[in-house]
Amino acid sequence: MSGSVLLAPVVTAPTVPARLTPTLADVQSWARAWDEALYGAGGFYRGSAGPAGHFATATHGVPGRALARTLANLASELGADGVVDLGAGRGELLEALREVGFAGALTGCDVVERPTSLSPGIGWVRSPGGARLPGVEQVAQAGAVPLGRALVVAHEWLDVVPCTIAEVDPHGRLRTVEVDASSRERLGQEPVRAEQEWAHRWWPERDPGSRVEIGLARDEAWATMLERWRPLAAVAIDYGHTRESRPRHGTLTGYREGRAVPPVPDGSGDLTAHVAVDSLRQSTRLLGREAVRRWGPSSALPDPREASTDPSRYLQGLADAGATTSLTGHPFGDFWWVIAR
Repeated sequence: MSGSVLLAPVVTAPTVPARLTPTLADVQSWARAWDEALYGAGGFYRGSAGPAGHFATATHGVPGRALARTLANLASELGADGVVDLGAGRGELLEALREVGFAGALTGCDVVERPTSLSPGIGWVRSPGGARLPGVEQVAQAGAVPLGRALVVAHEWLDVVPCTIAEVDPHGRLRTVEVDASSRERLGQEPVRAEQEWAHRWWPERDPGSRVEIGLARDEAWATMLERWRPLAAVAIDYGHTRESRPRHGTLTGYREGRAVPPVPDGSGDLTAHVAVDSLRQSTRLLGREAVRRWGPSSALPDPREASTDPSRYLQGLADAGATTSLTGHPFGDFWWVIAR
């Protein structure tokens, strides 16, 4: 991605937005405002620059090749005949998979039309965005491979699936946080019963002023994809937390032009919150550094003698080793890989 590069969000106590007076009517739940800001008609992800104009992820540049090799090896171990990238941006990971020699079918899904720069032979499906998914037949036809033979990769998808933001009020009750377009907030009603049950099980915060990012919408989006698409396997790769490490003030953050900024639901920047990875349907869960060590390329430096006998190979070996090292260190090594079969 271009612009000032920000590799990954850092967990900090968010800036507390101003409070609204209870009588103002131009407010809605954070989840709805968030969804409109990212995926509405003028949403952030529909912009011509795309997310690449604001931040970079592990799918880009040199780290992208190492990530692609890791996923290609995982796909091979699983026996997958193709990869579907859910939340594909502008196809960067798909291009990297092709560059590292992955021979299976490749398909991208995102909220924009097929990027003009995408290589021929890579399939593309325009997705509704957020938790909403394109149809099974659309995806299968675009990739020319049955989804039951494909590995679905959701790299930093779930963190931008909007979820209910709630706060514990002075009386110890969990209440939905509402927001206006300038990010002024007020407390609304209690979350619906299913969300309260999720919070009680997975994020039982009861200290007044504490925030809870209710992950039910993410759990349901992930489960819906698995049930409708029925892929051979799926892997969600994202920054997240487990019950033992929930952040007391939440993680909702904005990103614009390479910088972390206060979250404002006006479509001018990204809005993201870490994922409660332990509540997702899963067969295996491991940290990114463990996944790269298991399936990724070696981080060993090339033989120094190659510097004189084969300079090009030596330089490529240095680049590959550096890329692998970047995926095992902070921040990418701290990402969670949640695998479901």
